[in-house]
Amino acid sequence: MKLKLDLDELAQDFFEDSRLLGIVAPMKDYRFSWLLNHRLRLDFRVKNDIEIQLTKKGRQYFFAVYEYREPNGSLTHYLYNNQFDGEYLLPEFRHLDFLWLMKGDLPSDEWLNELTASLKSITGVQLVMELTNEKIRNKGHLIF
Repeated sequence: MKLKLDLDELAQDFFEDSRLLGIVAPMKDYRFSWLLNHRLRLDFRVKNDIEIQLTKKGRQYFFAVYEYREPNGSLTHYLYNNQFDGEYLLPEFRHLDFLWLMKGDLPSDEWLNELTASLKSITGVQLVMELTNEKIRNKGHLIF
């Protein structure tokens, strides 16, 4: 008997109670996370154990993931690097440098608008947009 993993269901469960921002900020991931920590008083840390690895055209690609857990509540933030060595974690969003996933306590629209405004005020951040689940073709690439 073969067991088949239902990736659509897995993705649906993973993205339940989540919001995702796409960010254009052409800089190194460690620099961007430092700016977020410094300017927004967050505590993003690189999480090597959930780094995303993709194999394309016989090559391995590694996409860094940073994590920050809110001290009060169950909201967790994940910052993904969308580009590694010419490949993209989400090829349908090649113009984006980073993806910011929020899971757990679902942030309100008002809170998300404040976060977006704060992000846009950081030097080097050119664009911040919310990505809806329907627009993401390669959801499975974000699951760790």
